Amino acid sequence: MQLDFSGKRVVVTGAAHGFGKAISLAFAERGAHVWSCDIRDDVMETATKSRGEARVFDLRNHEAIRDFAADVLAEGPVDILVNNAGGVLGQVGQAIENVSPEQWQSIFDVNVSGAFYLSQALAPAMKEQRSGRIINISSGAGLGISLTGIQAYASAKAALIGLTRQLAHELGAWQITVNCIAPGFVLSNPTTEKQWQSYGDEGQKALLNNIALKRLGSPDDIAHGVLFFASDYAGWITGQVLSIDGGK
Repeated sequence: MQLDFSGKRVVVTGAAHGFGKAISLAFAERGAHVWSCDIRDDVMETATKSRGEARVFDLRNHEAIRDFAADVLAEGPVDILVNNAGGVLGQVGQAIENVSPEQWQSIFDVNVSGAFYLSQALAPAMKEQRSGRIINISSGAGLGISLTGIQAYASAKAALIGLTRQLAHELGAWQITVNCIAPGFVLSNPTTEKQWQSYGDEGQKALLNNIALKRLGSPDDIAHGVLFFASDYAGWITGQVLSIDGGK
């Protein structure tokens, strides 16, 4: 299946590494103009490789989101938005009575609220052109139990799936599709690498044995799912969750 995104304007959050970097590069390789966004300065490397543009800002800052959206929209509407930014923010699993309000809220802010506010900022221009694609990156943790043991992470990823379905219903009349990808365990960043090592040989074997394909995926596997949802092949698909996890 050959996909061409020439002339398409794409925004990808969490693009400094892992899924986001792979997604940005995949779109660029197929002709899109990509804005790679992240809180980390090394997103500049992604932008250089994708021959696109970079923007460093914190998705927990509503004003920063509005400023970014205004700059992008000054040049025209965004065709494809990929809300990929998220993660556990350095947290580890702990008993419910030990979770602080700040720990709970910070994970929701970056995994759910950032996706909502950026979608809110960019959707009106999509509505005006009567087309658009929004793809949210959730997690297998949003469909079941999180391997991290972090209550807020599992809850936030489930909330992102709910937001996906609600926005799909709301925006469908303007031919805007909203879909979600739920990745399985992928070695995509230092956090997942550390988590993988913590399992030890036996834990790693057990995890692989629970995957039908008996291997871990790669960031490119997630990027390919995003490309499909963004393509014309998925024009009559909305409000759906695609698990890319090797088979569970």
